Amino acid sequence: MDKLQIVGGKRLNGEIPVSGAKNAALPILCAGLLTAGDVRLSNVPRLHDVRTMLKLLEQTGLKVDQDDENVVLNGASITSLVAPYELVKTMRASILVLGPLLARFGEAKVSLPGGCAIGSRPVDQHIKGLRAMGAEITIEGGYIYARTDGKLKGARIHTDMITVTGTENLLMAATLAEGETVLENAAREPEVTDLANLLVAMGAKIEGIGTDRLVIQGVAALHGAEHAVISDRIEAATFLCAVAATGGEIVLTNTRTDIFDVALDKLREMGVQLTVAGNTIRAKMDGRPNPVSFRTTEYPGFPTDMQAQFMAVNTIASGPSRVTETIFENRFMHVQEMNRLGAAIHTEGNTAFIKGVERLVGAPVMATDLRASASLVIAGMAAEGTTVVDRIYHLDRGYDRMEVKLSAVGADIQRLK
Repeated sequence: MDKLQIVGGKRLNGEIPVSGAKNAALPILCAGLLTAGDVRLSNVPRLHDVRTMLKLLEQTGLKVDQDDENVVLNGASITSLVAPYELVKTMRASILVLGPLLARFGEAKVSLPGGCAIGSRPVDQHIKGLRAMGAEITIEGGYIYARTDGKLKGARIHTDMITVTGTENLLMAATLAEGETVLENAAREPEVTDLANLLVAMGAKIEGIGTDRLVIQGVAALHGAEHAVISDRIEAATFLCAVAATGGEIVLTNTRTDIFDVALDKLREMGVQLTVAGNTIRAKMDGRPNPVSFRTTEYPGFPTDMQAQFMAVNTIASGPSRVTETIFENRFMHVQEMNRLGAAIHTEGNTAFIKGVERLVGAPVMATDLRASASLVIAGMAAEGTTVVDRIYHLDRGYDRMEVKLSAVGADIQRLK
Protein backbone atom coordinates (compact mmCIF):
# COMPACT_ATOMS: atom_id res chain seq x y z
CA MET A 1 0.00 0.00 0.00
CA ASP A 2 1.49 3.35 -1.07
CA LYS A 3 2.40 6.11 1.37
CA LEU A 4 3.48 9.72 1.05
CA GLN A 5 6.62 10.91 2.84
CA ILE A 6 6.68 14.66 3.44
CA VAL A 7 9.52 16.76 4.84
CA GLY A 8 7.82 19.93 6.03
CA GLY A 9 8.88 23.55 6.22
CA LYS A 10 9.28 24.18 2.49
CA ARG A 11 7.76 27.30 0.96
CA LEU A 12 5.93 26.83 -2.32
CA ASN A 13 6.76 28.70 -5.49
CA GLY A 14 5.65 28.06 -9.05
CA GLU A 15 2.73 27.13 -11.28
CA ILE A 16 0.17 24.35 -10.79
CA PRO A 17 -2.34 23.29 -13.48
CA VAL A 18 -5.74 22.41 -12.03
CA SER A 19 -7.35 19.23 -13.37
CA GLY A 20 -10.95 18.62 -14.37
CA ALA A 21 -13.43 18.15 -11.56
CA LYS A 22 -13.93 14.61 -10.26
CA ASN A 23 -17.44 15.42 -9.03
CA ALA A 24 -18.38 16.68 -12.49
CA ALA A 25 -16.62 13.98 -14.52
CA LEU A 26 -18.30 10.99 -12.85
CA PRO A 27 -21.94 11.90 -13.63
CA ILE A 28 -20.91 13.20 -17.06
CA LEU A 29 -19.37 9.81 -17.88
CA CYS A 30 -22.64 8.13 -16.88
CA ALA A 31 -24.50 10.41 -19.31
CA GLY A 32 -22.85 8.40 -22.09
CA LEU A 33 -25.40 5.67 -21.33
CA LEU A 34 -28.24 7.95 -22.46
CA THR A 35 -27.41 7.91 -26.17
CA ALA A 36 -26.19 5.72 -29.00
CA GLY A 37 -24.11 8.63 -30.31
CA ASP A 38 -20.53 9.64 -29.50
CA VAL A 39 -20.03 11.74 -26.37
CA ARG A 40 -16.61 13.40 -26.69
CA LEU A 41 -15.18 14.67 -23.42
CA SER A 42 -12.06 16.68 -22.66
CA ASN A 43 -10.38 17.79 -19.41
CA VAL A 44 -11.27 14.45 -17.79
CA PRO A 45 -9.07 14.04 -14.68
CA ARG A 46 -6.76 11.04 -14.36
CA LEU A 47 -8.10 9.58 -11.13
CA HIS A 48 -8.73 6.18 -9.61
CA ASP A 49 -12.47 6.93 -9.37
CA VAL A 50 -12.58 7.84 -13.07
CA ARG A 51 -10.85 4.56 -13.95
CA THR A 52 -13.33 2.66 -11.79
CA MET A 53 -16.29 4.42 -13.43
CA LEU A 54 -14.97 3.71 -16.92
CA LYS A 55 -14.49 0.05 -16.01
CA LEU A 56 -18.07 -0.06 -14.71
CA LEU A 57 -19.41 1.56 -17.89
CA GLU A 58 -17.39 -0.75 -20.13
CA GLN A 59 -18.88 -3.82 -18.52
CA THR A 60 -22.35 -2.58 -19.57
CA GLY A 61 -21.13 -2.61 -23.17
CA LEU A 62 -20.44 1.14 -23.42
CA LYS A 63 -17.48 1.65 -25.75
CA VAL A 64 -14.70 3.76 -24.21
CA ASP A 65 -11.80 5.28 -26.12
CA GLN A 66 -9.39 7.21 -23.87
CA ASP A 67 -6.37 9.33 -24.77
CA ASP A 68 -4.91 11.04 -21.71
CA GLU A 69 -7.55 13.61 -20.61
CA ASN A 70 -9.81 12.99 -23.63
CA VAL A 71 -12.51 10.31 -23.56
CA VAL A 72 -14.96 9.25 -26.27
CA LEU A 73 -18.01 7.23 -25.17
CA ASN A 74 -20.41 5.34 -27.40
CA GLY A 75 -23.51 3.59 -26.07
CA ALA A 76 -24.78 2.03 -29.28
CA SER A 77 -24.21 -1.54 -28.04
CA ILE A 78 -25.21 -1.78 -24.38
CA THR A 79 -25.35 -5.47 -23.43
CA SER A 80 -25.68 -5.43 -19.62
CA LEU A 81 -27.99 -3.45 -17.34
CA VAL A 82 -26.18 -4.55 -14.17
CA ALA A 83 -23.73 -2.59 -12.01
CA PRO A 84 -22.04 -5.31 -9.93
CA TYR A 85 -20.96 -5.03 -6.31
CA GLU A 86 -17.30 -5.66 -7.15
CA LEU A 87 -17.09 -2.34 -9.03
CA VAL A 88 -19.65 -0.32 -7.07
CA LYS A 89 -18.41 -1.04 -3.54
CA THR A 90 -15.54 1.47 -3.60
CA MET A 91 -17.35 4.43 -5.15
CA ARG A 92 -20.65 5.98 -4.22
CA ALA A 93 -20.98 7.73 -7.59
CA SER A 94 -21.67 4.34 -9.18
CA ILE A 95 -25.33 4.88 -8.27
CA LEU A 96 -25.40 7.38 -11.15
CA VAL A 97 -25.81 4.61 -13.72
CA LEU A 98 -29.27 3.85 -12.30
CA GLY A 99 -31.17 6.78 -13.80
CA PRO A 100 -29.68 6.59 -17.32
CA LEU A 101 -30.09 2.79 -17.65
CA LEU A 102 -33.67 2.86 -16.38
CA ALA A 103 -34.65 5.83 -18.58
CA ARG A 104 -33.19 4.43 -21.80
CA PHE A 105 -33.71 0.68 -21.38
CA GLY A 106 -36.54 0.42 -18.84
CA GLU A 107 -34.54 -1.75 -16.45
CA ALA A 108 -31.48 -1.68 -14.19
CA LYS A 109 -29.85 -3.68 -11.41
CA VAL A 110 -27.39 -1.64 -9.38
CA SER A 111 -25.51 -2.63 -6.25
CA LEU A 112 -25.94 -0.38 -3.24
CA PRO A 113 -22.91 1.94 -3.30
CA GLY A 114 -19.86 2.34 -1.07
CA GLY A 115 -17.21 5.07 -0.93
CA CYS A 116 -15.59 7.05 1.88
CA ALA A 117 -16.72 6.21 5.41
CA ILE A 118 -17.67 9.80 6.29
CA GLY A 119 -21.27 9.12 7.19
CA SER A 120 -24.51 7.64 5.93
CA ARG A 121 -25.45 8.84 2.46
CA PRO A 122 -28.68 6.99 1.73
CA VAL A 123 -30.05 6.59 -1.78
CA ASP A 124 -33.67 6.86 -0.66
CA GLN A 125 -34.15 10.18 -2.47
CA HIS A 126 -33.03 8.61 -5.76
CA ILE A 127 -35.55 5.81 -5.27
CA LYS A 128 -38.34 8.18 -4.18
CA GLY A 129 -37.90 10.28 -7.31
CA LEU A 130 -37.73 7.35 -9.74
CA ARG A 131 -40.82 5.79 -8.17
CA ALA A 132 -42.65 9.10 -8.66
CA MET A 133 -41.73 8.76 -12.35
CA GLY A 134 -43.39 5.34 -12.52
CA ALA A 135 -40.53 2.95 -11.77
CA GLU A 136 -41.05 -0.25 -9.81
CA ILE A 137 -38.12 -0.59 -7.41
CA THR A 138 -37.18 -3.26 -4.89
CA ILE A 139 -34.02 -3.80 -2.84
CA GLU A 140 -32.83 -7.36 -2.35
CA GLY A 141 -29.48 -8.87 -1.48
CA GLY A 142 -27.71 -5.53 -1.55
CA TYR A 143 -29.00 -4.64 -5.04
CA ILE A 144 -31.48 -2.08 -6.31
CA TYR A 145 -33.80 -3.66 -8.90
CA ALA A 146 -35.63 -1.09 -11.02
CA ARG A 147 -37.92 -1.54 -14.00
CA THR A 148 -40.66 0.30 -15.82
CA ASP A 149 -43.34 -0.66 -18.30
CA GLY A 150 -42.52 1.48 -21.26
CA LYS A 151 -41.04 4.91 -20.52
CA LEU A 152 -40.65 6.80 -17.30
CA LYS A 153 -43.30 9.48 -16.84
CA GLY A 154 -42.67 13.10 -15.98
CA ALA A 155 -43.47 14.05 -12.39
CA ARG A 156 -43.09 16.82 -9.84
CA ILE A 157 -40.41 15.70 -7.35
CA HIS A 158 -39.47 17.50 -4.15
CA THR A 159 -36.58 15.80 -2.42
CA ASP A 160 -36.60 15.77 1.38
CA MET A 161 -33.02 17.01 1.43
CA ILE A 162 -30.61 18.60 -1.02
CA THR A 163 -28.75 15.75 -2.69
CA VAL A 164 -26.17 16.24 -5.42
CA THR A 165 -26.11 12.70 -6.81
CA GLY A 166 -29.88 12.45 -6.34
CA THR A 167 -30.40 15.57 -8.43
CA GLU A 168 -28.01 14.26 -11.08
CA ASN A 169 -29.63 10.82 -11.27
CA LEU A 170 -33.16 12.21 -11.55
CA LEU A 171 -32.07 14.88 -14.01
CA MET A 172 -30.59 12.29 -16.36
CA ALA A 173 -33.62 10.04 -16.02
CA ALA A 174 -36.01 12.93 -16.73
CA THR A 175 -34.37 13.81 -20.04
CA LEU A 176 -35.87 10.66 -21.63
CA ALA A 177 -39.12 10.52 -19.63
CA GLU A 178 -42.50 11.24 -21.22
CA GLY A 179 -43.76 14.74 -20.42
CA GLU A 180 -42.53 17.32 -17.95
CA THR A 181 -40.49 16.66 -14.81
CA VAL A 182 -39.98 19.34 -12.15
CA LEU A 183 -37.18 18.83 -9.63
CA GLU A 184 -37.74 21.00 -6.55
CA ASN A 185 -35.04 21.48 -3.90
CA ALA A 186 -32.46 20.55 -6.52
CA ALA A 187 -28.74 20.80 -5.76
CA ARG A 188 -27.11 23.91 -7.29
CA GLU A 189 -23.48 22.77 -7.26
CA PRO A 190 -21.42 23.79 -10.30
CA GLU A 191 -20.89 20.11 -11.07
CA VAL A 192 -24.68 19.66 -11.43
CA THR A 193 -24.75 22.66 -13.75
CA ASP A 194 -21.91 21.15 -15.79
CA LEU A 195 -23.87 17.92 -16.24
CA ALA A 196 -26.99 19.87 -17.24
CA ASN A 197 -25.01 21.82 -19.84
CA LEU A 198 -23.77 18.58 -21.39
CA LEU A 199 -27.30 17.15 -21.45
CA VAL A 200 -28.55 20.27 -23.25
CA ALA A 201 -25.74 19.83 -25.79
CA MET A 202 -27.03 16.26 -26.25
CA GLY A 203 -30.53 17.55 -27.05
CA ALA A 204 -32.17 17.65 -23.62
CA LYS A 205 -34.65 20.43 -22.78
CA ILE A 206 -33.84 21.81 -19.32
CA GLU A 207 -34.85 25.11 -17.73
CA GLY A 208 -33.62 26.60 -14.46
CA ILE A 209 -30.02 25.39 -14.75
CA GLY A 210 -28.06 26.64 -11.74
CA THR A 211 -31.18 27.10 -9.59
CA ASP A 212 -32.97 24.86 -7.09
CA ARG A 213 -35.86 24.26 -9.51
CA LEU A 214 -35.13 22.31 -12.67
CA VAL A 215 -37.84 21.84 -15.31
CA ILE A 216 -37.17 19.09 -17.85
CA GLN A 217 -39.23 18.35 -20.95
CA GLY A 218 -38.57 14.76 -21.90
CA VAL A 219 -37.41 13.97 -25.44
CA ALA A 220 -37.58 10.76 -27.45
CA ALA A 221 -33.81 10.39 -27.76
CA LEU A 222 -30.54 12.19 -27.09
CA HIS A 223 -27.63 12.48 -29.49
CA GLY A 224 -23.86 12.75 -29.15
CA ALA A 225 -22.06 15.93 -28.14
CA GLU A 226 -18.70 17.44 -27.21
CA HIS A 227 -18.01 18.84 -23.76
CA ALA A 228 -15.09 19.97 -21.59
CA VAL A 229 -15.35 19.03 -17.90
CA ILE A 230 -15.16 22.07 -15.63
CA SER A 231 -12.11 22.80 -13.52
CA ASP A 232 -11.95 21.18 -10.07
CA ARG A 233 -12.76 23.87 -7.51
CA ILE A 234 -11.90 21.52 -4.63
CA GLU A 235 -8.45 20.72 -6.00
CA ALA A 236 -7.81 24.43 -6.62
CA ALA A 237 -8.84 25.39 -3.09
CA THR A 238 -6.73 22.54 -1.68
CA PHE A 239 -3.59 23.94 -3.32
CA LEU A 240 -4.46 27.42 -2.06
CA CYS A 241 -4.75 26.01 1.47
CA ALA A 242 -1.32 24.43 0.99
CA VAL A 243 0.31 27.78 0.26
CA ALA A 244 -1.66 29.37 3.13
CA ALA A 245 -0.05 26.81 5.46
CA THR A 246 3.50 26.84 4.07
CA GLY A 247 3.92 30.35 2.73
CA GLY A 248 5.22 31.25 -0.71
CA GLU A 249 3.65 32.19 -4.02
CA ILE A 250 1.89 29.97 -6.53
CA VAL A 251 -0.12 30.45 -9.71
CA LEU A 252 -3.04 28.14 -10.48
CA THR A 253 -3.93 27.72 -14.16
CA ASN A 254 -7.00 26.17 -15.83
CA THR A 255 -9.20 27.23 -12.93
CA ARG A 256 -12.58 28.89 -12.38
CA THR A 257 -12.86 31.58 -9.72
CA ASP A 258 -16.61 32.08 -10.07
CA ILE A 259 -17.50 28.67 -8.60
CA PHE A 260 -15.76 28.81 -5.20
CA ASP A 261 -16.12 32.41 -4.07
CA VAL A 262 -16.83 31.46 -0.45
CA ALA A 263 -13.54 29.54 -0.16
CA LEU A 264 -11.62 32.41 -1.76
CA ASP A 265 -13.17 34.83 0.73
CA LYS A 266 -12.03 32.65 3.64
CA LEU A 267 -8.53 32.42 2.18
CA ARG A 268 -8.34 36.21 1.98
CA GLU A 269 -9.52 36.31 5.61
CA MET A 270 -6.64 33.97 6.45
CA GLY A 271 -4.20 36.48 4.96
CA VAL A 272 -3.62 34.99 1.53
CA GLN A 273 -3.12 37.65 -1.16
CA LEU A 274 -5.12 36.58 -4.19
CA THR A 275 -4.93 38.04 -7.69
CA VAL A 276 -7.44 36.76 -10.23
CA ALA A 277 -6.95 37.11 -13.98
CA GLY A 278 -9.03 35.09 -16.41
CA ASN A 279 -8.60 31.40 -15.60
CA THR A 280 -5.58 31.92 -13.33
CA ILE A 281 -5.21 32.68 -9.63
CA ARG A 282 -2.01 34.02 -8.12
CA ALA A 283 -1.74 33.37 -4.38
CA LYS A 284 0.91 34.83 -2.09
CA MET A 285 1.29 34.13 1.61
CA ASP A 286 3.73 35.53 4.15
CA GLY A 287 3.55 34.95 7.88
CA ARG A 288 1.22 32.94 10.06
CA PRO A 289 -2.38 32.50 8.88
CA ASN A 290 -5.28 34.18 10.62
CA PRO A 291 -7.88 31.82 12.12
CA VAL A 292 -11.19 31.50 10.28
CA SER A 293 -14.42 29.94 11.51
CA PHE A 294 -17.04 28.52 9.18
CA ARG A 295 -20.02 26.21 8.84
CA THR A 296 -20.34 23.75 5.97
CA THR A 297 -23.52 23.77 3.94
CA GLU A 298 -24.83 23.16 0.45
CA TYR A 299 -23.68 25.29 -2.48
CA PRO A 300 -23.25 28.25 -2.63
CA GLY A 301 -22.24 27.93 1.03
CA PHE A 302 -18.94 26.62 2.35
CA PRO A 303 -18.31 23.15 0.83
CA THR A 304 -17.98 20.14 3.10
CA ASP A 305 -15.25 18.88 0.73
CA MET A 306 -13.02 21.78 1.87
CA GLN A 307 -13.63 21.49 5.60
CA ALA A 308 -10.63 19.29 6.44
CA GLN A 309 -8.15 21.29 4.35
CA PHE A 310 -9.11 24.60 5.95
CA MET A 311 -8.94 22.96 9.37
CA ALA A 312 -5.34 21.97 8.62
CA VAL A 313 -4.47 25.63 8.07
CA ASN A 314 -6.37 26.62 11.22
CA THR A 315 -4.18 24.29 13.30
CA ILE A 316 -1.24 26.72 12.90
CA ALA A 317 -3.28 29.94 12.85
CA SER A 318 -2.65 32.83 15.21
CA GLY A 319 -5.74 32.21 17.33
CA PRO A 320 -8.75 29.96 17.97
CA SER A 321 -11.35 28.95 15.40
CA ARG A 322 -14.48 26.87 15.19
CA VAL A 323 -15.65 24.56 12.40
CA THR A 324 -19.19 23.17 12.23
CA GLU A 325 -19.93 20.26 9.89
CA THR A 326 -23.60 20.02 8.85
CA ILE A 327 -23.44 17.64 5.88
CA PHE A 328 -21.77 14.41 7.08
CA GLU A 329 -21.82 13.12 10.63
CA ASN A 330 -18.46 11.32 10.51
CA ARG A 331 -16.32 13.91 8.80
CA PHE A 332 -14.00 14.72 11.70
CA MET A 333 -11.95 11.53 11.51
CA HIS A 334 -8.88 13.57 10.52
CA VAL A 335 -8.93 15.40 13.87
CA GLN A 336 -7.24 12.56 15.76
CA GLU A 337 -4.52 12.31 13.11
CA MET A 338 -3.89 16.07 13.13
CA ASN A 339 -3.54 15.98 16.89
CA ARG A 340 -0.79 13.38 16.41
CA LEU A 341 1.10 16.13 14.59
CA GLY A 342 0.70 18.45 17.57
CA ALA A 343 -2.54 20.20 16.69
CA ALA A 344 -4.89 21.24 19.49
CA ILE A 345 -8.38 20.25 18.34
CA HIS A 346 -11.32 18.92 20.29
CA THR A 347 -14.80 18.13 19.06
CA GLU A 348 -18.23 18.51 20.57
CA GLY A 349 -20.90 16.94 18.45
CA ASN A 350 -20.67 18.35 14.93
CA THR A 351 -18.36 21.22 15.91
CA ALA A 352 -14.56 21.21 16.12
CA PHE A 353 -12.74 23.77 18.25
CA ILE A 354 -9.21 24.51 17.10
CA LYS A 355 -6.57 26.35 19.11
CA GLY A 356 -3.84 27.46 16.72
CA VAL A 357 -0.36 26.30 17.71
CA GLU A 358 2.95 27.84 16.66
CA ARG A 359 4.22 24.65 15.05
CA LEU A 360 3.30 21.12 14.10
CA VAL A 361 5.80 18.26 14.32
CA GLY A 362 6.02 15.45 11.76
CA ALA A 363 4.69 12.01 12.67
CA PRO A 364 3.19 8.94 10.98
CA VAL A 365 -0.52 9.46 10.26
CA MET A 366 -3.27 7.53 8.50
CA ALA A 367 -5.73 8.84 5.94
CA THR A 368 -9.37 7.94 6.59
CA ASP A 369 -11.09 9.42 3.55
CA LEU A 370 -10.42 11.44 0.41
CA ARG A 371 -10.43 15.00 1.77
CA ALA A 372 -8.87 13.96 5.09
CA SER A 373 -5.93 12.66 3.04
CA ALA A 374 -5.44 16.09 1.48
CA SER A 375 -5.66 17.80 4.87
CA LEU A 376 -2.93 15.57 6.30
CA VAL A 377 -0.69 16.35 3.32
CA ILE A 378 -1.17 20.08 4.01
CA ALA A 379 -0.49 19.62 7.73
CA GLY A 380 2.61 17.55 6.95
CA MET A 381 3.93 20.24 4.60
CA ALA A 382 3.53 22.82 7.39
CA ALA A 383 5.07 20.61 10.10
CA GLU A 384 8.69 20.44 11.20
CA GLY A 385 10.41 17.17 10.32
CA THR A 386 9.03 14.18 8.44
CA THR A 387 5.42 13.08 8.13
CA VAL A 388 4.35 9.81 6.53
CA VAL A 389 0.74 9.61 5.35
CA ASP A 390 -0.52 6.04 5.06
CA ARG A 391 -3.51 4.69 3.09
CA ILE A 392 -3.24 7.30 0.35
CA TYR A 393 -5.39 5.23 -1.99
CA HIS A 394 -8.08 7.59 -0.70
CA LEU A 395 -6.09 10.53 -2.08
CA ASP A 396 -5.70 8.89 -5.49
CA ARG A 397 -9.48 8.61 -5.79
CA GLY A 398 -9.86 12.37 -6.12
CA TYR A 399 -6.53 14.11 -6.78
CA ASP A 400 -4.64 13.87 -10.05
CA ARG A 401 -0.98 13.14 -9.10
CA MET A 402 -1.00 15.51 -6.13
CA GLU A 403 2.55 14.70 -5.05
CA VAL A 404 3.87 15.40 -8.57
CA LYS A 405 2.16 18.79 -8.74
CA LEU A 406 3.31 19.81 -5.25
CA SER A 407 6.88 18.62 -5.82
CA ALA A 408 7.04 20.80 -8.92
CA VAL A 409 6.47 23.93 -6.80
CA GLY A 410 8.98 23.14 -4.06
CA ALA A 411 7.34 20.67 -1.69
CA ASP A 412 9.53 17.83 -0.38
CA ILE A 413 7.07 15.03 -0.96
CA GLN A 414 7.53 11.58 -2.44
CA ARG A 415 5.49 8.44 -2.89
CA LEU A 416 6.74 5.33 -1.12
CA LYS A 417 5.69 2.09 -2.82
